[in-house]
Amino acid sequence: MDWTLECSGCADVSGPGGLPTVCPVCGSPYLVRYARRPAPGPREALAGRAHTMWRFLEFLPLAAGEEPVSLGEGGTPLLRAERLGAALGMSDLWVKDEAANPTGSFKARGLAAAVTRAVRGGARHFVLPSAGNAGVAAAAYAARAGARVRVYAPTSTPPPLLAQIVGHGAELITIDGHIGDCGRLANDYAVHTRAMNLSTFREPYRVEGKKTLGLEIAEHFGWRLPAAIVYPTGGGTGLIALWKVFRELVDAGWVAGPTPRLFSVQAAGCAPVVAAFARGAERCEPWPDPETVASGLRVPGPVGGALMLRALRDTAGSAVAVSDEELLAGARQLATLEGVDASPEGGATVAATRKLAAAGTIAREEEVVLLNTGAGVLYGAALK
Repeated sequence: MDWTLECSGCADVSGPGGLPTVCPVCGSPYLVRYARRPAPGPREALAGRAHTMWRFLEFLPLAAGEEPVSLGEGGTPLLRAERLGAALGMSDLWVKDEAANPTGSFKARGLAAAVTRAVRGGARHFVLPSAGNAGVAAAAYAARAGARVRVYAPTSTPPPLLAQIVGHGAELITIDGHIGDCGRLANDYAVHTRAMNLSTFREPYRVEGKKTLGLEIAEHFGWRLPAAIVYPTGGGTGLIALWKVFRELVDAGWVAGPTPRLFSVQAAGCAPVVAAFARGAERCEPWPDPETVASGLRVPGPVGGALMLRALRDTAGSAVAVSDEELLAGARQLATLEGVDASPEGGATVAATRKLAAAGTIAREEEVVLLNTGAGVLYGAALK
C-alpha cells in the first residue's frame, strides 16, 4: 500500500495494515501520509470517471484494484447563492450542499472510507457514538458491507435520525447524556467485544473520505481555490480534512496557493474550539453542560481539537460562535432564499458569515463557500 499512518502529535509512524486506532505512544490521532504525490496528469482522467467521491482515487487510501464499500456518495452540488449573498452583503457566495449524499449528510463520505478500510482489515463488527448523522451513515455502510454496528446516541438526538439508524439494522443504544458520554461507552464496548471503534479520530480514514469535499470544490472552480470556507464544527473531521487536502493539492501541483482561510462555526452553547482559539491555546478544554439544537455541534471535548486549532491558524482563519436563534434563522434563509433543505449546522454557517462580513473579516467581494452538512428534514421539530 502506498501510504503510512503518521501521528499528528509525536510523528510516530505506523503501517496501514490491521485496524489502527490512535497513536500508542502519545494517544493523538493518526493521519494518512502518502508515499507519492499524484502527478497533475490524472486531472484529465477525471472526466471519464463516475461522479462519486471515489473518482479522486489518486488522493484516497485504496489498494490497487480494490472496490470500495459505496452507496454512490460524493458529487454533491456546489450552488451559487446570489439571493443569500445579497442578504449577507456578499457578492460571490456559494453553498456546498451535502444533504444530497446517500445518507443525507456529509458523514457518508467519512464512513464510506472508514468502513472500506476496516472491512479490508478484517472487521465485521463496529461501534461508534453519534449525535445522529454519523450513526445513520455507519448503519448504512455496515449494512452495505454485510457487517453489524452498535450506535450510542443521546436521547436528545432528533427522532428521524434515530429512526434511520434503526431502519438500517443497527443496534441503537440511547442514553441521557451528551456525545462525550456516548464516546466513553463506545470505547468500553470496543475494548470488551473487540468491535472496531469508528469514533471520530479513533481511526484515521474518516478524514480521508471527508477530504473529497475539498477535491470537489477545487474541481468545480477549475482547479483553483476559493478565498474562504465557513464550516460547522463539532468533531472536526471535515475541517481538518479540508486543511489536509488543500495542502496535498498544492504539493501535487494540482492547484496553486494560497489555500482558503478556514472558519470554524460552533454553537454558543457548546464552543470549545472558539474558546480555545480566542485564548491562544493549543488544545481545547471540555465544555461544561453543552446545549444546542444543532446536535452535530454538541461535542464538548473534541478529540481532534488540537488539529482544528492548527488548521485555523495555519490558514489565517478563525472561530465563531452563534446562538441557536441565529443558526435556526440561517437555516430558514437557506431554505427560503436558495431552496436548500439546510440542517441547523448548515444554518450556523449563514449566521457566522453574517458576523464575519459585518466585522470585515471576510470582504464583500471574496469567493466564499459555506457547507450545509446535512438535510434539515432529518431534524424534525428541532428546526421549528
